[in-house]
Amino acid sequence: MPDVQELMQQAAQMQAAVQQRQAELAEETFEGTAGGGVVTAVVKGNGEVVSVAIDPSVLDPDDPEMVGDLVVAAVNQAVAAAHEEAARSLDPGLGELDLGDLGGLLG
Repeated sequence: MPDVQELMQQAAQMQAAVQQRQAELAEETFEGTAGGGVVTAVVKGNGEVVSVAIDPSVLDPDDPEMVGDLVVAAVNQAVAAAHEEAARSLDPGLGELDLGDLGGLLG
């Protein structure tokens, strides 16, 4: 049977690693594009929009809604990329914990 104190240490180490990775992700940037690349959005891992670049060729005074739609699509793509990276890199990795036989504590 594994030592409960050792399990608590492993859990604390894992929590510290997750918190560190969350802080790193918050500062990483992720890019999304729309309209074949005429609109590019960059967001941080914490969801903060860093920049939006619009190719002037897409600016149509008769259809301003199109640019808005492209901006939304690009930002959403960048945010989705950030979420995917967070899900991938913040996998709790419970397989690393040596849960062993906890004497029926888990079921």
